[in-house]
Amino acid sequence: MTRERLISLDVFRGLTILLMTIVNNPGDWGHVYAPLLHSEWHGCTLTDLVFPFFIFIMGVAVPLAMPTKTWDETTFNKILVRSLRMFCLGIFFNFFAKIQLFGLDGILLLVGRLTITIAVGYALMGNFSSKVKNILAFSILFIYLFLAYSGIEAYHDVRLPGVLQRIAIVYFVVSLLYLKTTQKTQIITGVVLLLGYWAIMALIPVPGIGAANLEKGTNLASWIDSILLEGHMYRETITWDPEGILSTIPSIVNGIIGLLIGQILLREIGKTEKAQKMAIIGVALIIGGLLWNIVFPINKSLWTSSYVLYTTGLATTFLAILYYVIDIAEYKKGFKLFLIWGVNPMIVFFTSQIIPQALVMIEFQNPHNRAEKINLLNYLYSFGIAPFFSNPMAASLAGALVYVGIWTFILWIFYKNKLIFKV
Repeated sequence: MTRERLISLDVFRGLTILLMTIVNNPGDWGHVYAPLLHSEWHGCTLTDLVFPFFIFIMGVAVPLAMPTKTWDETTFNKILVRSLRMFCLGIFFNFFAKIQLFGLDGILLLVGRLTITIAVGYALMGNFSSKVKNILAFSILFIYLFLAYSGIEAYHDVRLPGVLQRIAIVYFVVSLLYLKTTQKTQIITGVVLLLGYWAIMALIPVPGIGAANLEKGTNLASWIDSILLEGHMYRETITWDPEGILSTIPSIVNGIIGLLIGQILLREIGKTEKAQKMAIIGVALIIGGLLWNIVFPINKSLWTSSYVLYTTGLATTFLAILYYVIDIAEYKKGFKLFLIWGVNPMIVFFTSQIIPQALVMIEFQNPHNRAEKINLLNYLYSFGIAPFFSNPMAASLAGALVYVGIWTFILWIFYKNKLIFKV
């Protein structure tokens, strides 16, 4: 049994992935407005809301997709395979630029990489039988791990964690919690995870470093990443990963809170009462996050417990507002753009991160300096967008918005033809 799609949730998802696309694709990384960058360490910008909002939205969607709880081998297998497919799609982003084929380079290598991308995308998003999905997901994961730890030079430092990988883990845990536990147990689990993570980070000394701390590269989460993910972490941080192992624990609570909100939406009560409950919970979570911030600072990279409460509070409050406006007041004008983005998030998530990497591989002589080469991505921005702006930050934002415009057209075609890509 499934219910009709909740339009406000689709709109919320669409707004979030649209913001993600803007954040991830500026015209010039050297000139970006502050809200479109992550916080340097402690704190929370607009950009820092994207990832936790995704996890929250995913949590809300779990009970809406399975309003009647059914626990059996088939259901478990569906959850496991979907989690594995998301996990494998996420890892592929990190492998794309590493792929080597028989010594090829330039355009031929790009064609080879794109061919593999299409094959992997189809294998992980195609509509196959449950058995085939299972075999493909496990096989692709095995290939990833083999390449990463094989000693092959091209893959010796490929990153293994990532955004979709964390979402996949949270989805798996939250789905099992929903099907196998009561709401009381879910709440207790969330509280224990947040308090436990705070205690681990604030009280346990860091081996080889000293006292517990929350600084870059010297905290316990960083130490664990350096031991278990050595050589396979985010290239900008090197010794730790923002989507690392220990910090994944509190992110599960973003999904649990979303799960609890989704169950409120399933209750046989009035819509206005549902909106009121969400608004009250949202404000309470925001206050709780700000209070906890005093002793356990809001921090995305560490995914602190205060960050969980603060971001889920904002997400819950925002969903309550959208729910009231769209699903209660039935005011849907102006939301079509976000709806188009919201029903097809996976294809955007997967493809939009591959395209820039592909454009960077296409190089030719710089028209303004024959001694230098320029890649197609920089060429399109430098000669097609930047000259129209005197402010480099405005030009950079315009570059991101042009990319959004192109994707909007593609997604509109998918929407009109009822094409939805899922894992």
